[in-house]
Amino acid sequence: MTKGIDKYSIDNTDYTVGQDNVQKWGFDVHNPVFGISAGLILLFLVATLVSDPATAKSVLNSVKTWIINTFDVLFMWSGNIFVIFCLALIVSPYGRIRLGGKEATADHSFMSWLSMLFAAGMGIGLMFWSVAEPAGYFSGAYGTPLAVTANTPEAASTALGATMFHWGLHPWAIYAVVALSLAFFCYNKGLPLSIRSIFFPILGDRAWGWAGHIVDILAVLATLFGLATSLGLGAQQAASGIHHVFGIDGGIGLQITIIVGVTILATISVIRGIDGGVKVISNINMIIAFLLLLAVALLGYAVTFSSIPTTLMAYIENIIALSNPHNRPDESWMHGWTIFYWAWWISWSPFVGMFIARVSKGRTVREFLVAVLLVPTVVTLVWMSVFGGLAIDQIANHIGVLGNKGITDVSLALFQMFEALPMGNVLSIVGVILVLVFFITSSDSGSLVIDSITAGGKLDAPVPQRIFWALIEGAIAIALLWIGGSDAIQALQAGAISTALPFTVILLLMCVSLVKGMRTEER
Repeated sequence: MTKGIDKYSIDNTDYTVGQDNVQKWGFDVHNPVFGISAGLILLFLVATLVSDPATAKSVLNSVKTWIINTFDVLFMWSGNIFVIFCLALIVSPYGRIRLGGKEATADHSFMSWLSMLFAAGMGIGLMFWSVAEPAGYFSGAYGTPLAVTANTPEAASTALGATMFHWGLHPWAIYAVVALSLAFFCYNKGLPLSIRSIFFPILGDRAWGWAGHIVDILAVLATLFGLATSLGLGAQQAASGIHHVFGIDGGIGLQITIIVGVTILATISVIRGIDGGVKVISNINMIIAFLLLLAVALLGYAVTFSSIPTTLMAYIENIIALSNPHNRPDESWMHGWTIFYWAWWISWSPFVGMFIARVSKGRTVREFLVAVLLVPTVVTLVWMSVFGGLAIDQIANHIGVLGNKGITDVSLALFQMFEALPMGNVLSIVGVILVLVFFITSSDSGSLVIDSITAGGKLDAPVPQRIFWALIEGAIAIALLWIGGSDAIQALQAGAISTALPFTVILLLMCVSLVKGMRTEER
């Protein structure tokens, strides 16, 4: 491909990676993305610390409620568009394009690649919600999807199908749009690995100005808010599991201790980089997750093997109805769950998408999309079927604490389900370990992503910079847990959703820009 034919080539822009960077104190940071992002984060922390937590939570929740009620149709249809867009690319001629060029080879083995993208994309969320969400839908504790009657056979299948709907094709399509766009413009066009690069076909050299600065700053804030929430949820669940098994007080002290320990380990992993740190921990992640899944499936085989086809059929049968935002009989449930999830996945998309892009060089577009879209969906279907099916069975038959008392504490739901199984304590210990390992993976992969954005798209930020962002993530989570416990986490979730609204529009424009860029490959 020669200069002049491909008008979106890096050869047609004067911008060079890192040209706006400042090197000082061992850092190599983009000016002004790093300064403004760090300043806004500091301002947020100071404002949160000096204000009344209840007032801060009320303001953020009001914003969240307004966004969900006003832009519900936008979120729902955007999610549908992303799924259709990705499926269309799989079967289109663009599927033959190889990320990095025709001669590019993959940097990681197929299994290591899948392990990293799956651990970064779902991780702690699967542990936290795999029991609580389907059990809550079935019992009506959180309302019922499609307004079915709670505690009925129909409610059981619909609960599994709705849970799968929230964790299946739609979230992974959101991640895939960002990841593929970043990978294509970085590896095929030589642009910096930064969100702004995706919009070069639309903005031209203006992508390196304030329009691009704003996009990258929003990406940094969304990533940090999403990660801090994940760290907080993971700390709460790990502390609940430790209290459940060992009787140690699972309060704020233990939660902060867990975050400190995980942050230290994540920092070590970040220093070692992708090959020496993130990939190793992600592979360990998948091994432990597989062993736990296998053990639970075999211990509850009478339920789990029948729940897998039930979940699949319920997902297929209800995906259209659950995707439709108009004239819903369960509008309050849709607002409280589906809209929340779609906004949540979009706010996470800069983090997960950029991390997937970093490890996906050498894959064809078709291979990339099939793996990113379908493989995690299949794994998630099995996971949710096993854990969610057992939880529903225990509630329906009044088995154990979960079956007799219902969901009393979301962070304890998983361990209460384990308690009713043989070797429940062993399963709980393995569950705590897995939460912690997922915890580390989310933190270190997120740090690498923020490093890249705030370094102007450079792939290898200096070690002091990696350490800085890893510590900042832990500090945000600790500060919010300290000032407000679970209320602070809920407030942070509201903040993350607020960042999702502008990013929804950005993702829709990404689809347009990606197609414009891919059209040049045909020449």
